[in-house]
Amino acid sequence: MSFAAQILDVARKRKIMITCAESCTGGMIAAALTDVAGSSSMFDRGFVTYTNAAKREMLGVSEATLEAHGAVSEAVAREMAIGALSVSQAQIALSVTGIAGPGGSEHKPEGRVCFGLATLEKTHSETVEFGALGRASVRAAARDHGLSMILRHFSQSA
Repeated sequence: MSFAAQILDVARKRKIMITCAESCTGGMIAAALTDVAGSSSMFDRGFVTYTNAAKREMLGVSEATLEAHGAVSEAVAREMAIGALSVSQAQIALSVTGIAGPGGSEHKPEGRVCFGLATLEKTHSETVEFGALGRASVRAAARDHGLSMILRHFSQSA
């Protein structure tokens, strides 16, 4: 059973709706969740906020946070998840922002991806260094890691 099918199963049983805010994955997480038949019972909406302006306008990410930490940061990932939760009907929000490549910098290398997971009770963030795997592989790895974060949250809150 795929991550998305497992998420659908648990979310349906708990009557939980999910939203996501994506930057470097460009909607891949939303696509994975909605590829599963019956996903409308657990997926509320998705936001693809590729630019800083979109992050600010759609999700309420603060300019101060973007300036202080940069778009690829746990601080921005947290604000993205909180923002998505606040403008949706969902009870859990997943966000992802990173550098899929090619490129990167000494301080923010290719393959660095930051994730945020927000619920009404708490917010969690983490950074994963996937490395310079190539754009498609980093994006796929970020999608799978994000989905696994939702499953991990479900198992910890059982």
